Amino acid sequence: MVTAIVLISVDADSIPETAQAIADLQSVESVYSCAGDVDLIAVVRAADHESIADIIPNHVSKVPGVINTVTHIAFREYSQRDNDDAFSIGMDS
Repeated sequence: MVTAIVLISVDADSIPETAQAIADLQSVESVYSCAGDVDLIAVVRAADHESIADIIPNHVSKVPGVINTVTHIAFREYSQRDNDDAFSIGMDS
C-alpha cells in the first residue's frame, strides 16, 4: 500500500465543496482543511505508485476549484498506537 499526502491549493470561495468532492473520490482516505500555505491536505492510499500516479493528476487535480497540488509519498507510518502496542506485548491488562 502506498500513501500520498497531497497539499492542495483551492479557490477560496469553494473550499468546502472542493474538499467534499475530493473526499468522495476512491482511494482518498481523508481531507483536512487547514491554515497555512495550502487550503486542503488529502491522504490518499492506493495499491501501488502507478495508481497514485493516476489518482492525483487525473482525479484530484481535476476537481472543480483545485488550483494546484503538491504530492509527497510516505515511506513509513509512525503513531502513538504503534508505540503503545510494542510496549504492551506480554503485559497483562
